[in-house]
Amino acid sequence: MDHQTNRRDILKALGAGAFFLLPRLAHAQAPVQATGEAEPFSFDILKERARALAQHPFTPMNVANPDIVDLIDYDAHNQITYRKEDTLWAGQGDRSPVQFFFPGRYFPQPVHIYAVEDGMAREVPFSLDLFDIPDGNPATALTQTEGFAGFRVMNPDMKSDWMAFLGAAYWRTSGYSGQFGLSVRGLALDTAIPDGPEEFPRFTRFWLEPGENGMLTAYALMESPRCTGAYRIASHQDNGIIQDVDAMVFLRGDVERMGLAPLTSMYWYGKMNERLGTDWRPEIHDSDGLEILAGSGERLWRPLNNPPRTMANAFSTPSVQGFGLMQRERDFDRYQDDGVFYDKRASVWVAPKADWGDGAVTLVEIPTNDEIHDNIVAMWTPGGDATSGSEYEFGYRLTWLEDSPVPQSTGRFSAVRIGKGGVPGQPRPEGVAKIVCDFDGMGLEELGRGDGVELQVSASLGGTGNMDVFPVVSTDYWRAMFDLDFSALDPADDTPVDIRLYVTHDGDAKTETLLLQLFPSQLRAQLDGM
Repeated sequence: MDHQTNRRDILKALGAGAFFLLPRLAHAQAPVQATGEAEPFSFDILKERARALAQHPFTPMNVANPDIVDLIDYDAHNQITYRKEDTLWAGQGDRSPVQFFFPGRYFPQPVHIYAVEDGMAREVPFSLDLFDIPDGNPATALTQTEGFAGFRVMNPDMKSDWMAFLGAAYWRTSGYSGQFGLSVRGLALDTAIPDGPEEFPRFTRFWLEPGENGMLTAYALMESPRCTGAYRIASHQDNGIIQDVDAMVFLRGDVERMGLAPLTSMYWYGKMNERLGTDWRPEIHDSDGLEILAGSGERLWRPLNNPPRTMANAFSTPSVQGFGLMQRERDFDRYQDDGVFYDKRASVWVAPKADWGDGAVTLVEIPTNDEIHDNIVAMWTPGGDATSGSEYEFGYRLTWLEDSPVPQSTGRFSAVRIGKGGVPGQPRPEGVAKIVCDFDGMGLEELGRGDGVELQVSASLGGTGNMDVFPVVSTDYWRAMFDLDFSALDPADDTPVDIRLYVTHDGDAKTETLLLQLFPSQLRAQLDGM
């Protein structure tokens, strides 16, 4: 099966709600237990296991009854329910209860899961008896498997989950609002390289250790043809989901594009390209921008694109302090979706625990014409060559909150809109776009027009003019606007125009730096429709 097709099929299933299984009434029987042979376990033991495995060729997990598993498509999988009374750690004080996922077409490879108590680990054995499978479902014909497809962590009321691991090395949480949105994964290998296919490392084994106040630590073994890894993911709820991730990765093959702490999201269209959307809703996206806090302290905001072709942009940021895929637009009226609630999707921020040194935040954007495809990836690409035998040890904190956990220090951009350039009431010039950027007035509260507030803007192609910046009447925000003249560009050349802008007062930056990447073909399509 093609790697890209497989990836999108998996993400389609996850985005459509594969993390949610309806509970059923409890049966009178004992809950599931970890009954495997007890073995000593620690994170150091796991790291040494990953290191040893890296010295040998990759051996994939055996998929038992593959023909039957392939018949368990999204609809059939969603008919299978985990028995509530068999929930691991249910009713055991403040421990977070855990349920397990049945294998299926989009996640056929088995995952071994162990429970850790007092430094000893026992496996939780897979059993069909843990699930209610309706008559006629192809899963009834499954006779053997080595493990589950993944697991989810339940809220105390057992009615919903707040974290789930399902498929490859992906996981998601319910964020600050109880609404699942974007996902993260352990590692990205050769995402969107020209010669490629992308490789998707898998978490093949989990060791789950309960903590106080509902905290859960998931230790995971990662395996793929070109890497192994040991991960410790300590998670708890605190007005959102907070996760401390520590990892050690060993390469057993060369990697062209190495991605640490990768985030995966969806962006179809928003304010900047609303006219290119084909749906009735004003905006459709899980995230609307990439935010970066550079080592120098500069804050960068890059609105997401749905480009005409796959794009990978690297933002060099040595000693990066943090980056994340943000959802800044929180107005329900901008989405009009009361089914999946894009206005409630969490923003996810990555904060390194130590200096990650030289490297770049890499943003990958893949064209899409629907909301079912996760087409956005943001990740840290370390400097230097990622060659066979290399080792990476790194740690970071993930926050699934409404906004970035880093306090705001300058004005932030909230909207970018595009229209015809020129002056109202006069003939509009061909090949000129008006770029309108709204931002909050932090630090400009006592200022207005003529008080020395200036727009600083540069473009890689074309020309800029008609610049203005001013407070918007009867609001608490400001507006910066300028014309982009791309009329002289060859219509056959769709090289993107990279724009960098910020606002100053008396020479001091008063906003974050806004980065835009605009494609002449899309600009022409937008302006022709006006």
